[in-house]
Amino acid sequence: MTYDVIIIGAGPAGSSAALFTAKAGKKTLVIDNNQSVTKRAWVENHYGVEAIAGPDLVEIGKKQAAKFGTEFIQGKAEQLAKTEEGFQVTTDNGVYEGKHVILATGLSVELAEASGIQTRSGTEPRIKTVVDADAHGSTSLKGVWAAGTTAGVSMHTIVTAGDGAKVAINVISELNGERYVDHDILKA
Repeated sequence: MTYDVIIIGAGPAGSSAALFTAKAGKKTLVIDNNQSVTKRAWVENHYGVEAIAGPDLVEIGKKQAAKFGTEFIQGKAEQLAKTEEGFQVTTDNGVYEGKHVILATGLSVELAEASGIQTRSGTEPRIKTVVDADAHGSTSLKGVWAAGTTAGVSMHTIVTAGDGAKVAINVISELNGERYVDHDILKA
């Protein structure tokens, strides 16, 4: 089975990206190793939320993405290889194929480095290396994108979630061949 988008990581960046891609009708798979640093956080600076435990924020994000058809699997992505149609992601429990891949791996650049994707020095405290992504989220390997902390943005949940959404919109736009916009309106 081929997915339109495979997202590695289900923290704020990954689940936010999945919410947008699935809502846009793109067949979306999220591979998560359950290591999100957000699961250790207490959050009082996330717009629209007075205060929330990190694990609850992660679960709500996953639930929102699942509502639109995102599939989630538990596993560690170990290898990323280019194919004729896109990419093959090998995990510790299976192999999955997708047209585009979004790396939302938080503090880890291990998969990117193993796949030959360029990295650079990080600017956040305690984050030494990030994936070298442009302003759209594109990496040195066409079709592989990076979002959130792994792409070098601030690790605050609101920022990483927004970056995941931004990158997803850029991926959807590329898949559609035109700029994608998702604006819901209040129902009367």
